[in-house]
Amino acid sequence: MTTPPLSDRVRLRRRHDRGGYDATTLYPILDAMPMCSVGYVFDGHPYVTPTLQWREGGDVFWHGSSASRMLQAVDTAEVCLTVAILDGFVMARSGFHHSTNYRSVMLLGTARKVSDPDEKEARLKAFVDGNFPGRWDILRPPLAQEMKGTTVLTMPIREASSKVRTGPPKDDDEDYALPIWAGVIPVRMEVLDPVPDPRNLEGVEPPEHILNFRLD
Repeated sequence: MTTPPLSDRVRLRRRHDRGGYDATTLYPILDAMPMCSVGYVFDGHPYVTPTLQWREGGDVFWHGSSASRMLQAVDTAEVCLTVAILDGFVMARSGFHHSTNYRSVMLLGTARKVSDPDEKEARLKAFVDGNFPGRWDILRPPLAQEMKGTTVLTMPIREASSKVRTGPPKDDDEDYALPIWAGVIPVRMEVLDPVPDPRNLEGVEPPEHILNFRLD
């Protein structure tokens, strides 16, 4: 049985067969793409800010500078957080049926600022170690001024939808007889070999979480 949307705001109007509203479809997309866009209204105007997000259980977190007036305004405000992954260009036999293969998520909710210092540090540790296991404990401990200068925001993953397209083009039946190449040009984000800082101390080698880093 398909999980229904939590609200009409996140219900897919078009191509609802590509939609999903449960953790099984939402969580893997969030976990595969740390880059997100957060939309909100500040001083009567709409803004969208790119940043990094991470998921802990049923909550999503993101961070930014405490000096940002906009981030301060987001606390207790309604926001829209989106993640999108481009998987391929779908080349059809007509311009109308060209498309893309993709995975995307849209979350709606009320943002909450993580104010407790211990909770904030725990969330930032989870962010770093979630991407690079064990890295937090080998780093210099954060300074009080650095923690003060960082804002962490969160909201529950409740009012949300995913939309996914996979597979070849869907052409009109009569167009399959046309002598036109059709198919998919796959696209992926690739992790390359790490590039050392030229100021690394001699003999310092990259740890396993650098050498084995990958994105799903």
